[in-house]
Amino acid sequence: MRGLFITLEGVDGAGKSSHTEWLADYFRSQGRTVLLTREPGGTPVGEKLRAIVLHEPMHAETEALIMFAARREHLAQVILPALARGEVVVSDRFTDASFAYQCGGRGLPEARLEILERWVHEATQPDLTLLFDVPDEVARARLAAARSPDRFERESQDFFERVRAAYLRRAERHPERIRVVDGTRSLAEVRATVAAIVGALG
Repeated sequence: MRGLFITLEGVDGAGKSSHTEWLADYFRSQGRTVLLTREPGGTPVGEKLRAIVLHEPMHAETEALIMFAARREHLAQVILPALARGEVVVSDRFTDASFAYQCGGRGLPEARLEILERWVHEATQPDLTLLFDVPDEVARARLAAARSPDRFERESQDFFERVRAAYLRRAERHPERIRVVDGTRSLAEVRATVAAIVGALG
């Protein structure tokens, strides 16, 4: 059975992490082997880079380059081998997050990240991306009750509005891959929607 690559995206506080393990269990119930991973991170090197990018101040271009460096290692060491084994890879964030946060949020030109995307993984794109979408006020309320915020979670409301808008533009450009899920609905309703979407993958 061919491998399947699924990514979950959304602004901080959109609720995507609440569905990651559930999605893995959904595929396991179908007899599939599932690999759960995340970005930035997913490898020993990637986790070290994650700690740097989430907590150390830096130039926006440095931030983007670190993200793609971690992604290259993630692909080589984790994602591509798992897909070659026929596993389902479920990743909390991938390259769409770079376009949303570094381009939308930080204001970097998309053309620069497109170069990095082609260099790092031109031949590998997710089979499906679930974009959990919520208004900024909902995301901020959820984050307020969360753990100590990282460097991204402490950003301004304007920043998150730009990130959300960039995600939605990305979804419009790639409707064959990115499915927008209303994250304001109940947990049961969101999971029913997700089940219907992944069930259509065949």
